[in-house]
Amino acid sequence: MKYFVEHAKAPSIDELSVLFELNKDCIIKALKLLQAEHGVVLHPISNEIWVMHPFSAAPTNFWIKSGDMGWWGNCAWCALGAAALLDRDLTITTTLGSESKQVVIEITNGKIANKHLYVHFPIPMKKAWDNVIYTCSTMLMFESESDIDAWCERHNMHKGDVQPIEQVWAFSKAWYGRHLSPDWVKWTVQEATEIFERFGLTHSIWKLPVEKGRF
Repeated sequence: MKYFVEHAKAPSIDELSVLFELNKDCIIKALKLLQAEHGVVLHPISNEIWVMHPFSAAPTNFWIKSGDMGWWGNCAWCALGAAALLDRDLTITTTLGSESKQVVIEITNGKIANKHLYVHFPIPMKKAWDNVIYTCSTMLMFESESDIDAWCERHNMHKGDVQPIEQVWAFSKAWYGRHLSPDWVKWTVQEATEIFERFGLTHSIWKLPVEKGRF
């Protein structure tokens, strides 16, 4: 994660092999174990890092820019989470509903200038990891709930939970804020449930089954 923040890209298997002084087979095995814990998403053929939430190694609809550096976020939630993790003044450029109207979200001194936006969460969290790339692709920003209603009708998409951007910003800071800490580990399902509840995310979309493991 530190490498992703500092270099604005995912470390390759070759680079990880050098950094950890291990052969590539050991690195791939370790990455697959990390993937099993939802710590990374690997490219299915090359085993290179595809996603390390909140960052993406592949182009997305969320471009995060600070100074001369830039990162891709996987979704609205991830983009705000990346902003929290980066902890600097930046902009997030995206298109509303992943369609044609572009917006630039400004975050300065930890505060969002664009307070009129909303984030739509259409995929139930209990199914989020069935295809997390698809799940992230659907977490988008909009200017109003009526726009979300029209978008769902237009694209035959189930309407889920709708949250104002400031609420998602506060939630994202708690969710992603410690990802660079050496002692941080992936949230358990129970911990995830508690964080959802703490931020008033009570819509059925956020309900998780009672089980062991990590979210």
